[in-house]
Amino acid sequence: QEEKKQLALKVEELERKLETTSAQNIEFLQVIAKREESIHQCQLRLEEKSRECSSLARQLEMAIEDAKQRVEQTRDRAASRERAAQSKMLDLETQLSRTKTELNQLRRSKDDAERRYESCLQDLKDRLEQSESTNRSMQNYVQFLKSSYANVF
Repeated sequence: QEEKKQLALKVEELERKLETTSAQNIEFLQVIAKREESIHQCQLRLEEKSRECSSLARQLEMAIEDAKQRVEQTRDRAASRERAAQSKMLDLETQLSRTKTELNQLRRSKDDAERRYESCLQDLKDRLEQSESTNRSMQNYVQFLKSSYANVF
């Protein structure tokens, strides 16, 4: 009976331990369930964030590609404008050179014409002077003839 009592006490003690362990086991199962739920929620959030990151990455890539295209278009336009400006500058320089050449030719022509006119003017002055001199000589001769005729008659 003593043994039976001790065994009964042991059984009671083991039943208490079993109940405590069962309670702990239930608590652990609840904690594990909560943690699994938490892990599941975290995985869902992670997947959502991953999708969001992928979407943002695609948007960023599209924005970068768009920016590259715009930069390239801007470079092309700037290069085109620069080529047009250089072409226009060359045309203007050519036109300026032609105009300077024409101006120099016109100056030379003007100088030549002035020299010819000065020469003609001087020639005319000389001929006029010679004509006046001849005229004076003739007048003197006529005067001489008048006075000679007057003395003779």
